[in-house]
Amino acid sequence: MTLFRLDASIRVEGSTSREIADIVEAEWLSVHPGDAVERRHIGVDVLPSDAWPRAVSAAYVPEADRTPEQKSAVALAAVLVDELLAADAVLLAVPLYNFGVSQHFKTWVDLVVTDPRAAAGGPGLLAGKKLVLCTVRGGAYGAGTPREGWDHSTSYLRRILGDVWGADLTVVEREFTLVGVNPALDAFTDEAASLHLGALASAREAGKALAVA
Repeated sequence: MTLFRLDASIRVEGSTSREIADIVEAEWLSVHPGDAVERRHIGVDVLPSDAWPRAVSAAYVPEADRTPEQKSAVALAAVLVDELLAADAVLLAVPLYNFGVSQHFKTWVDLVVTDPRAAAGGPGLLAGKKLVLCTVRGGAYGAGTPREGWDHSTSYLRRILGDVWGADLTVVEREFTLVGVNPALDAFTDEAASLHLGALASAREAGKALAVA
């Protein structure tokens, strides 16, 4: 069995999305000890920002006439798709940045979509494959909060991963990760602690479910 894990946080130490994903991974490994975990940390080992337009333009050029840069971009997109297709399960850790999708994750998605195997109209790149998405938000964005509707990431992630790619999607979420960092949020310390514990428990359950093929 193989688990593919992708991290989009720009941090390694202290990353709250990584903390949750680590728990999911540990639960998966407890069922599949010694099995492979393939990793890609796009928040640190950043994908080239010019790869996507080059991969797109390459689709309109005969293969023999493509520039070296176009060929490289197409090859990179193929590798990204290979990683997904080769995995028996997928784990993604993607934080909310500035109310939207991480630019690194969006670049990854855009590149994946250029590969013919991810073309629209098919059954979905990850049709039926179990995928756990771990996503975190510094504040609170739920119904009734001052910033309700400001999270422009999570709905996009659900749409791409579940609706477009067809993954069997489980989402583990944590809010108020900036409590204890931003003094303006000190009044929410108890609520943040409760949300943290809930997210860790959800991560354990999601990891157990992910491990069952």
